[in-house]
Amino acid sequence: MLFNSLAFLLLYLPIVVAVFFWLGRLNRQYAAAWLAAASLFFYGYWDHRYLLLLGTSIAFNYWMGYCIGHAPQPIRKTWLGLAIGSDLALLAYYKYADFFIVSVNGVAGTNWPLLNIALPIGISFFTFTQIAFLVDTYQGKVNEYRFVHYGLFVTYFPHLIAGPVLHHKEMMPQFADPRNYRASALNISVGLSIFVVGLAKKVLIADNIAPIANAVFQPDAQPPLVEAWIGVMAYTMQLYFDFSGYSDMAIGLSRMFGVQLPLNFHSPYKAENISEFWRRWHMTLSRFLRDYLYIPLGGNRSGPYARYRNLLLTMLLGGLWHGAGWTYVVWGGLHGLYLVIHQVWQGLMTRLGWKTGPAYAVGARLLTFAAVAFAWIFFRAWDFATAADIIGGMFGSHGVSLPSVARLFDGAFRAVGWSPRYDGIQWVDASGLFVLVLAMVLAWFAPNTQELFCRFEPCLEPMTGRDTRSRLYWTPTATWAITIALLFCACLLSLHRPSEFLYFQF
Repeated sequence: MLFNSLAFLLLYLPIVVAVFFWLGRLNRQYAAAWLAAASLFFYGYWDHRYLLLLGTSIAFNYWMGYCIGHAPQPIRKTWLGLAIGSDLALLAYYKYADFFIVSVNGVAGTNWPLLNIALPIGISFFTFTQIAFLVDTYQGKVNEYRFVHYGLFVTYFPHLIAGPVLHHKEMMPQFADPRNYRASALNISVGLSIFVVGLAKKVLIADNIAPIANAVFQPDAQPPLVEAWIGVMAYTMQLYFDFSGYSDMAIGLSRMFGVQLPLNFHSPYKAENISEFWRRWHMTLSRFLRDYLYIPLGGNRSGPYARYRNLLLTMLLGGLWHGAGWTYVVWGGLHGLYLVIHQVWQGLMTRLGWKTGPAYAVGARLLTFAAVAFAWIFFRAWDFATAADIIGGMFGSHGVSLPSVARLFDGAFRAVGWSPRYDGIQWVDASGLFVLVLAMVLAWFAPNTQELFCRFEPCLEPMTGRDTRSRLYWTPTATWAITIALLFCACLLSLHRPSEFLYFQF
């Protein structure tokens, strides 16, 4: 079931919320069980065949967590290794078995048949969430083992399909808070507002620039120079507003139940270096990779060269986590290389005592964005041939003709003595270009969702953790309600053909 579908908006969500708060007044355990069951229905709506897989994974990891938490120290580590190994083996089978076969066939010249395994939706996210639970249990951070609450923690529908990646300690105290089983006007108004903003990001922005990216990234599209750049920018913005929109919608939905999910985005395209980008982009995944991969590999404890190796390995595996393909590995490798270059540059600046100023900050932001956008080519391309085709187009190997929409400015072009060709890809139209420019302006200059909604109540700044309770806050007003209602109506009018979120494929 899609967040951006009429079935979800008009049937599923109102029923789930109403029954949850009604049961919450009678018995909190019944309400938690209802929410867990509704979340399983939400997952099974896609394909009921994988409900058994999800249920088995939950039961196995719950039992492993109990064993880890109650076993003596020497045995706890054995239980932890067994549990994580089993989770990763399951993920590897469903996500990487065919990728492994294709890779072996290509290298060894064999002809092993593919297994054609359908990827269960959300398997990467619920696997990583449960691995985090197992490690937290091993480290003594888990003190509560009620099965219903654990099942709700894993299946909780706002985050089940595409994150954020959660820690048990972040969620379970909130499910145990009796106040969250009573409807709150503030929670519902703020939650709905955040949800509608996320819905607008997806429906009104990401989906409207998707045709440009899809056309340019088609195999053998041979985009001319201008359209190659437009297509790369379109995908760069589409991915951000698609996934950022999903994360906002997840946070908003959860807030309606009084549960606060961790932030996942904080204006990543405003980052001034690649390390800052990863502190702003998919923040819960970055945290997971840091805590459960980079630090166990040794982090920066063994000198700079070991740090560079660990950064590269972490990002290579992070790229492979996103998808079973060598293009994802290259994308991860590029980001690992970017991080190494940043560390070297930062050390050089420190040794030489170089100072930075406003001009440096602008240049650093543009360079970081350009590096990220270039890496997205491999993230999106079907194969290396498609990526090379687009990169070649960006350097003019397919000519410099303009999209047909540029005919509107033909008079101005001829006035300066230029008679361009207009035989580019036809999907680059005026409306798509307008939305693309709007998306770029919003991503670079507008306040993000949490900056908007920090005005509703006290909160912590995402990047610094600094308490902002001294600021003056205001509650939702009639003008705000009308604005959100009109935005929601605009989204509903655009839901004639709901599209899946991009991160569902990961």
